[in-house]
Amino acid sequence: MLVFSKARLVFLSVPKTGSTAYQAALAPHAAMVVRDPPELKHAPVFRYNRFFRPALEKFLGEGLDVLAVMREPLDWLGSWYRYRRRPEMAGHANSTQEVSFDDFVAAYLRGRKPPFANVGSQAKFLEPQRNGTRVTHLFRYEDQAGLHAFLEDRLQRRIETRAVNASPEMALSLSPGVETRARRKLSHEFQLWDGIGAGGAYRPLPEETRE
Repeated sequence: MLVFSKARLVFLSVPKTGSTAYQAALAPHAAMVVRDPPELKHAPVFRYNRFFRPALEKFLGEGLDVLAVMREPLDWLGSWYRYRRRPEMAGHANSTQEVSFDDFVAAYLRGRKPPFANVGSQAKFLEPQRNGTRVTHLFRYEDQAGLHAFLEDRLQRRIETRAVNASPEMALSLSPGVETRARRKLSHEFQLWDGIGAGGAYRPLPEETRE
């Protein structure tokens, strides 16, 4: 998580959306950088609202904008799958080296997920809170040009990023049956991603679609 006091902007770090690269590029210009532990570095909206927002608003005032990035849901799962297939993951309970991508996604769709498929939810991470705290600017991971332009305009500086903590390259595909199930069971994730417009504008999920 990054906080820019002069720009009145908080950049939440959704896992597997390139947040580490932006943190590396923008940390020297941020008023606050939360790198560790992962639970705070990747604080979702509800945790930001509970632990960070009260302190920030006390010193910076209300009305801080909150920025985040969302990845296409199946591509996001693919990034997790590839990341957990790294050689150093061999023998770990959350390694995906012994499972296919089909099996990984099928396991993710279960109510009780095995460790290797327990990777959270982007929609849950971004879920608005009852007091009105929410992401105000949400960019698609695929729209790097739009995200760059927004940040350069808001921070009034040029930004250069490089890949950090990236998942290994690997061609992935799902069988038709598993993909159909995933699109049905993750319809709230796709609805949120589909609702992201230009410039970070988006439609938060209606209350009844949130998990």
